[in-house]
Amino acid sequence: MQSLNTPNLIRKAPENFLSQEAIAQINQHGADETRRGFLRKSFMAALGGVGAAGSGLALANPQGDPAILEKQIWQTTLGKNVATEPYGTPSIYEKNLVRRESPGLTRVSAASVAFTPLQGLFGIITPNGLHFERHHQGWYNIDPNKHRLMINGLVKNEKVFTMNDLMRLPSVSRIHFIECGANTGLEWGNVAVPTVQYTHGMLSCCEFTGVPLSTLLDICGADLKKGKFILAEGGDGSGMTRTMSMEMALDDVMVAWAMNGEMLRPENGFPIRLVVPGVQGVSWVKWLRRIEVGDMPYATKDEAIHYIDLMPDGLHRQYTSIQECKSVITTPSGGQQLFDKGYYNVSGLAWSGRGKIKRVDVSFDGGNNWRTARLETPILTKALT
Repeated sequence: MQSLNTPNLIRKAPENFLSQEAIAQINQHGADETRRGFLRKSFMAALGGVGAAGSGLALANPQGDPAILEKQIWQTTLGKNVATEPYGTPSIYEKNLVRRESPGLTRVSAASVAFTPLQGLFGIITPNGLHFERHHQGWYNIDPNKHRLMINGLVKNEKVFTMNDLMRLPSVSRIHFIECGANTGLEWGNVAVPTVQYTHGMLSCCEFTGVPLSTLLDICGADLKKGKFILAEGGDGSGMTRTMSMEMALDDVMVAWAMNGEMLRPENGFPIRLVVPGVQGVSWVKWLRRIEVGDMPYATKDEAIHYIDLMPDGLHRQYTSIQECKSVITTPSGGQQLFDKGYYNVSGLAWSGRGKIKRVDVSFDGGNNWRTARLETPILTKALT
């Protein structure tokens, strides 16, 4: 009998229900309503299959569970040698928990998004291999020995730093979330695959290690009276550039080379990227190659009509990039199935680009009544909670 204090089971959302051929076709032709309907039907069919399999397992062997009554092969044979896999990888039974591209989101996968599977993660740290991807012209494996960072503009001493130059400086490590400015945007268009991976998966949280940008600006003698802005330029083919205020640059921005205790992954900016806590991911410039100090906003190609706010009066507001407070329930969530009536744990994430999360309220009846959620500690500034 189910105890009143024991949560019921939840079936996982289906994964890997589309063939690569189907994904390629949708990417090529776009996600019109017919193809969106195909995505929904494929998802619902997979959902039914998961449910049927789960029911069968629940009813099997009422006389006893052979998984505990009988010895398993791993109990009677020699396991694999140490260093069989010099770099550890997830279990083969977790192979479906991966980043995924939303079919039809863009026509070119090199300028698209691969979403983090929030529904299958625990705690606040995103594994490096599941950190979401967003590129404007694909990613690169850059030789760190050939990579350079230049700082120029309104500085006394323009400098070019090698990776060795940067990594010999005193470093800091901090945990922060990074969120694409378009995160949750798919909900506006009635997302075809309704899991939190696709609705909220342009979001990750990691421990970043690097040198504070303020240290580098100090070394170069930045003119803090005239230099009110900086321009960050990436080394990718799209020449990604972002303007930010000097006030922000001197706060908690860092030039990072490590993530979760190891060097950045190539798709996340190796060998260095900018970390701008609390700010849209587009400002976290990857493959960082240049910082310029200037006396006015740069209004580059990526800032003219993109990443701006449309105001009620029809005007566009530029250079607004703080990621405001958001939250999402990850369990139970879209695609997951409840086994039976009863008690369930409800868990999720909250984050704000303005600091620490102080309180989260949850409603189970459409907003008529609210309960205060329990927050796990430690609660960190500009990090997932």
